Amino acid sequence: MSIKNPIIAVTGSSGAGTTSVTKAFQHIFRRERLNAAIIEGDSFHRYDRFEMREKIAEKALAGDHHFSHFGAEANLLAELEGLFREYGESGGGKSRHYVHDDLEAERYGSPPGTFTAWSDLPVATDLLFYEGLHGAASTDTIDVGRHVDLCVGVVPIINLEWIQKLHRDKAQRGYSTEAVVDTILRRMPEYINYICPQFSKTHVNFQRVPTVDTSNPFIAQDIPLADESMLVIRFANPQGIDFPYLLSMLNGSFMSRPNIIVCPGGKMGLAMQIIFTPMIMQLMDKKRRTRRE
Repeated sequence: MSIKNPIIAVTGSSGAGTTSVTKAFQHIFRRERLNAAIIEGDSFHRYDRFEMREKIAEKALAGDHHFSHFGAEANLLAELEGLFREYGESGGGKSRHYVHDDLEAERYGSPPGTFTAWSDLPVATDLLFYEGLHGAASTDTIDVGRHVDLCVGVVPIINLEWIQKLHRDKAQRGYSTEAVVDTILRRMPEYINYICPQFSKTHVNFQRVPTVDTSNPFIAQDIPLADESMLVIRFANPQGIDFPYLLSMLNGSFMSRPNIIVCPGGKMGLAMQIIFTPMIMQLMDKKRRTRRE
């Protein structure tokens, strides 16, 4: 856990909806006038787009058909843990940006699929915010999550996650259904070994569960809408959580377990605002008190 400078991490696989959650946090930062250092998990991939394709082919020739961005080998997890440790202690550190598309290429001056140079984080930020695959990742020698003050898991049920990935990769990247399915199958062992374990370490999990049939995600014509879903919100430690208040604010919600509240999927943005705003302000108050000491 960081002592002086708060770190918030949103973790989930690609296609899980972490980007939408990030936008909710950014709304809170703007409203509360907090200056956050934003870190994308893609920045800590080990290989650029071309190198990753070569590495996947190389691994396949050697008999490894499961090499992916989900695993430790394809990422700079030690560097990510080092950044979290340094930021928690001093408010500083270095990061870079992965250039996703032509629009970002114009902004950063690097071709799509490459990284910018490493550079210092902005000075005098209030907190660090990470969104990516490995916000609570751990190996035998690395434990990224131990430096995180508030870790949020975004975990739609697996069929919904696949539907979202299929639609996104086909629409935005021009992939065929077969290519996306191949990627899903290739990544599955590392999804199980590196992504899933993180959701037992998060402070809060948001899991979207469709109320429509997603039995065969590979032929789904549409992504289930938020209003066609329920949202399962799990608190690792329910102590201090005002459940009666949440139930009164989230119309149609109910408790399914002592640490779990279920609400309509369309209430996700509101739920995040009323859950995380006080948590973030508590972190900022702790930071101010630590500095005075």
